Amino acid sequence: MSRAQLTSTVEQSSGGVVPPFTAGKNVIINGDMRVSQRGSSIAVGGYTLDRWVITGSGTATQTAFTPGTAPVAGYEAPYYLNWTITANNQNSEIIQRVEDVRTFAGQTVTLSFWARSTVGAQLLNVNIYQNFGSGGSSLVGTSVNGTVTPNGTWTRYTFTGAIPSVAGKTIGTGSFLWVRVAQLTATTTNTSLDIWGVQLEAGPVATPFTTASNTLQGELALCQRYYYRWTNVGLIYSCMAMGAGYSSSAVQIIYQFPVTMRAAVSYTTDSLNLVCQDIATGTTYTPTAVTLNQSGNSSAQILFTGMSGITSYRQYAVYAGGNSNAYFGVSAEL
Repeated sequence: MSRAQLTSTVEQSSGGVVPPFTAGKNVIINGDMRVSQRGSSIAVGGYTLDRWVITGSGTATQTAFTPGTAPVAGYEAPYYLNWTITANNQNSEIIQRVEDVRTFAGQTVTLSFWARSTVGAQLLNVNIYQNFGSGGSSLVGTSVNGTVTPNGTWTRYTFTGAIPSVAGKTIGTGSFLWVRVAQLTATTTNTSLDIWGVQLEAGPVATPFTTASNTLQGELALCQRYYYRWTNVGLIYSCMAMGAGYSSSAVQIIYQFPVTMRAAVSYTTDSLNLVCQDIATGTTYTPTAVTLNQSGNSSAQILFTGMSGITSYRQYAVYAGGNSNAYFGVSAEL
């Protein structure tokens, strides 16, 4: 019998090596697809909904469940991930990089998720690998693997196997478990794939789904360890930060992150859509570029540059210059 199978409510309730709703049993962050700091509809080819990487082409959309239609009775999930895929995208995949290759090393684990495909159902590969990071040992496969072809009905699929020991291995920088929830083997037609409730836990049984933190704020904080975005929501003139003139052409801010991030950050932004306003005179200046002057995992010095007439040491507010789409993001992704 294939490892991929529907897991009934009775089987889920049988428990495992941990209580069924223990926070921390699931090492997949944002497994219920609730957090999407980058937006609700994202072109794939990198990070999409928080913590989820999708390669290839197409669109990842945080899609709302119609009330009462979530896969698990009694768990009224608000969102799922819809991946709309164009034809001829062989080997495109959706993965999560679970920080630290030591995770579950030498243990039996179970990967589970709900999926359906309402358009162009395809055969999918499911796998977990150990990636030992930069300067570490070579990639190692695990026995957590299999294939599945989702149909048009939400179904829970489970894959159980062993994660090898890390004894004798060299662990480099940025190591992780490479959790591949779906890899397209041969996409010959347009496809729509829906994913929800991804869980990776210790033991041979898929227990009832819960998020990694089991709280709304906790899950957001876990996501923000890897990526944080200040977004201009509601107030088109909302202030991102206060800073000071750095030179005649630049304003510097000290940007404090809401949580300690995984590593020193890089910055990301689509277009600035931000202005620097002289607090003393009310004059606004439009920067044309951003420079990450110094960065750490709790704060960064950021320069907004390309202006003229800035007064050194004078106080400036960096804010959304009447643009409701303004945002600024910092990343410490694996």
